[in-house]
Amino acid sequence: MRAARGNPQLDEHGALQHLLTIEGLSADILQHILDTAASFVDVAERDVKKLPLLRGKAVFNLFFEPSTRTRTTFEIAAKRLSADVVNLNVGVSSTSKGETLLDTIANLSAMHADMFVVRHSASGAPHLIARHVAPGIHVVNAGDGRHAHPTQGLLDVYTIRHYKGGFNNLRVAIVGDILHSRVARSEIHALTTLGVPELRVIGPKTLLPSHVENLGVRVFHDMRAGLKDVDVIMMLRLQNERMNGALLPSAQEFFFNYGLTPDKLALAKPDAIVMHPGPMNRGVEIDSAVADGRQSVILPQVTFGIAVRMAVMSILAGN
Repeated sequence: MRAARGNPQLDEHGALQHLLTIEGLSADILQHILDTAASFVDVAERDVKKLPLLRGKAVFNLFFEPSTRTRTTFEIAAKRLSADVVNLNVGVSSTSKGETLLDTIANLSAMHADMFVVRHSASGAPHLIARHVAPGIHVVNAGDGRHAHPTQGLLDVYTIRHYKGGFNNLRVAIVGDILHSRVARSEIHALTTLGVPELRVIGPKTLLPSHVENLGVRVFHDMRAGLKDVDVIMMLRLQNERMNGALLPSAQEFFFNYGLTPDKLALAKPDAIVMHPGPMNRGVEIDSAVADGRQSVILPQVTFGIAVRMAVMSILAGN
């Protein structure tokens, strides 16, 4: 099965065979994933929380970086689709003994893997794997370096669609460490593709990518101006582990200028929703009164993430 020219995520018929990044995917493909996820949301409410769509399939969770929500929700999603799930402890695997990434993948493929869910610190690692797996094996990017986190972007836009009914006439603000955030990149591509008319990014100059405005966003360095009359606020954590230098004077100063507090939230529309991909740093990027407040949809994001990841895996597997 050959990939569509120019996009290794699509097969020769234009169907999704890997999910590596949202960039380059059409609005129709994104809407199909969201619609499929909607059909899975109520599975958790059933007495039997299982569907047979991946019965007999082997899903390998291959996480080279620490994760709680992403790895766990992928595992739950695969098991609800009746897949056999293997969680590889990379810290004690052969990669720590010098085995290359592709040799690891080749050996796991020989164990009849059907799908790899990959998180890696190196941008492009899932793309490399996707280019070398055999036909019929699917790769899902669960976050690669500073590049992309497509399922997080998808569950975030699903959450927005759920609470706002769609994407027309919305003002969406993404706040904080845009520079190091693979989530922000995936969200920007998803929201612009789905037709959000006004997308804002808010943060200090040191934490915004150069030429970020070329992505079709409005740039704000003043949080109060950026939050004026927005419908959706997405807060991002400071990713200190990806910072090579002192890009901020202190966490306290960041909170003073860019932390979401009740008084700053009041500048948004009264029915604005507050989101966060997690993990949250309370008192750094968000006040507890906001995180636990009536406008917060942070926990529903996690719940919707299971349905979205079920949708992605079932679509890749041809169901």
